[in-house]
Amino acid sequence: MSTPEIGELEAQEARLVLPRFTYEDAWALGTLLVRLARERDAPVAIDIRRGAQQLFHCALPGSSADNDAWIDRKRRVVERYGASSFLVGARFRAKGTTFEASSRLDPDRYAAHGGSFPVAVEGAGVIGSVTVSGLPQAEDHAMVVEALERLLSSYGSGDGG
Repeated sequence: MSTPEIGELEAQEARLVLPRFTYEDAWALGTLLVRLARERDAPVAIDIRRGAQQLFHCALPGSSADNDAWIDRKRRVVERYGASSFLVGARFRAKGTTFEASSRLDPDRYAAHGGSFPVAVEGAGVIGSVTVSGLPQAEDHAMVVEALERLLSSYGSGDGG
């Protein structure tokens, strides 16, 4: 899987703004990610948060507690920067450095690796995050983007998520 360019990553974030994000929407997004992961035999852990509250978590076969630690580190990047963990890392690389070398943040607490994406709501901005860990970072990111695209399209179909 190719690594998306910064412009593509920014376009994803601009496009994937939800009209709302309820508990039911979190469940729909989480179960969609579980379905996608099972179809692909992906050994991932999935986490969805609104603010400090964890709304959804699932660990699939092949994942481990290490994936939960990666989720926490990637999620903290989204919370701090208001952008996907993949985009934050790409922005540092575009400056000829790395997140680890230049962010001045503890790498045991923050990881700018793909897989955590901001949950943004129209009129409210970033209100949470959705994170996948267990695949190469571009694949973690792509799975989250695919699920958010499907969730967003479901709002227009009238099924509410």
